Amino acid sequence: MTYTGLSLKKKKIGLALGGGAARGLAHIGVLKVLERMGIVPQMIAGTSIGSIFGAIYAKELDADRLEQYATEWSRWKMAQLLDPALPRVGLIKGKKVEAILDSYLGEENFSDLKVPFACVAVDIDTGEEVVIKDGLVASAVRASISIPGIFLPVEWDGRILVDGGLVNPVPVSTVRDMGAEFIIAVNVLPHPEGRISKQGSGDLSRGLNIFAILMQMVDISANLIARASLEGADLVIEPDVAHVGPTDFHLASELIPRGEEAAERALSTVEL
Repeated sequence: MTYTGLSLKKKKIGLALGGGAARGLAHIGVLKVLERMGIVPQMIAGTSIGSIFGAIYAKELDADRLEQYATEWSRWKMAQLLDPALPRVGLIKGKKVEAILDSYLGEENFSDLKVPFACVAVDIDTGEEVVIKDGLVASAVRASISIPGIFLPVEWDGRILVDGGLVNPVPVSTVRDMGAEFIIAVNVLPHPEGRISKQGSGDLSRGLNIFAILMQMVDISANLIARASLEGADLVIEPDVAHVGPTDFHLASELIPRGEEAAERALSTVEL
């Protein structure tokens, strides 16, 4: 393997998995490559969709199982996951999503996980970043994925929390604070120019809808912040997913290999 001076030897490896809705399925491909190369992160932080895959991986340390779950999700239609709320603070109650999280994470506490894990949310009242590292993992993840306007916010320790992508879309700083010495960051938010040139099979090309618009708004704002977040990473992996829409969860079979390709390319520069 060739490399350009980066080395993982004798370093505490941290993994930061970013938000990006359905594009986050590419995280699974990255995790598969890390496993094949014998790279086990000593700590993981996730934002939004990254918190889902980060939490499940921290529990099981099995990327193939994650791929099986994603294949199951790809068979569902988004309508099956919706439980409409009175449109006062969110369009979806999120109870069905909570049931899915519970089925994979059960009653796991953060202290039960095989690898230290943290997820990022935002206090909607103050705009403050909230890093959750204790309590029920499923509840914490539910807070981290609460896209404003779509999901009802989550009450946590006296705060009202929403999607962490608003302030820390790729939680490099979080995993650094956890003690990581070498940080691998996975960013699945497409550059704005990439979204314009490649968007073809995604949600907006098939017709506007309120879910796609709100998720796209979060993506756009998060992308502006992500560039700064990534500066603190030692290695950045960015799968080619700009053509994918934020609700295209049925594209798991395409997105996972995209993650594998990007990981193999990035890790070819590292000494193992």
